[in-house]
Amino acid sequence: MGVRRRLADLRSEWRTGHLMVLLPLGLIVLITATDLAISPNIHLGPLLVVAPAITASFAGTRLTLLVGILALAGQILIAVYHGGLFTANHQAQVGALALVTAAVVAYCRVRERHGRELTQVRTVSDAVQRVLMRPLPERAGPLRIATRYLAAADEANVGGDLYAAVRTGHATRLLIGDVRGKGLDAVGDAAALLGAFRELAHQHEDPARLADAVETSYQRHLAELAETGHDIRENFVTALVLDLPDDHPVIRLADCGHPPPLLLTPGGARLLPVRRSGPPLGMGDLAPVERRTEEFAFPPDSTLLLYTDGVTEARNRDAVFYPLPARAADLGRAATPREFLDRLRRDLLAYVGGRLLDDAALVAVGRDG
Repeated sequence: MGVRRRLADLRSEWRTGHLMVLLPLGLIVLITATDLAISPNIHLGPLLVVAPAITASFAGTRLTLLVGILALAGQILIAVYHGGLFTANHQAQVGALALVTAAVVAYCRVRERHGRELTQVRTVSDAVQRVLMRPLPERAGPLRIATRYLAAADEANVGGDLYAAVRTGHATRLLIGDVRGKGLDAVGDAAALLGAFRELAHQHEDPARLADAVETSYQRHLAELAETGHDIRENFVTALVLDLPDDHPVIRLADCGHPPPLLLTPGGARLLPVRRSGPPLGMGDLAPVERRTEEFAFPPDSTLLLYTDGVTEARNRDAVFYPLPARAADLGRAATPREFLDRLRRDLLAYVGGRLLDDAALVAVGRDG
């Protein structure tokens, strides 16, 4: 059974790189034939090492080993033809080729193991993200919703930015937040906050009171962390808590130290003038400011963009911040929320050169006419 599996794996590798493998195989044939045809005083056999080295760049361990064995066979054929396998020169050439092939095969094996480990980590992080941040509904009453998440950590697709939506009767309640830090270290705080919001959103209609209730729950989470020896002095979450009623085209929100939403209308894009920004969640004891709910118009055929500071603090090569309002005004024109976020994501990554330095979350909410 083991032999059959190895043969199956080899066939799979062959299918993947069968065109590219013609290059090292062709080199083996060319070098061997040329060495046999020219003077025995000219030694081209050492060039056969190129074949397994090239194969390692696109194939796996088994195919690289097979090409290395074929290269060794070519070297042995050259040695036999030009005076015998057991001459010191030919023995050195065969031995050196065998050592280099073994080193290349060992490298391929280590690379494959690291690749499997990275795949496993990404699979786990994808599962964590699906559990923590359930996909938001594409439709919620008169609303159309789209989301995009860009993680800064290479090993994961989940980090410290979060969002959630809860459907309650005739309204949709939204949360977007940014946990201090990034990557897997912020997942615990994000999980605690999301769980509290999903439960408490059914109990509080007013966004400010909902934010206060989430704050209380998050403080209990921090107290439990402190009891286990964690340093929680700098644990906090900036957040926006929103209530979007079905029958009134308004946005009701409470700001907990988070960047203000961006409203896109046919006339352009503008940041909502939030005046009562309360303290981030987790800092209520240090900054006892009463949170207030503010209300803004949400006209039909407009789009509300929620985002984290990973977007607005992204910089290009000249260290210039990403101009979100100006770019969004152009990118969001005549676009659905999903199309708008796809355009925005591509534009943002192009602006920073392909990689963000901080997690970024985007939520676009469109309201039908």
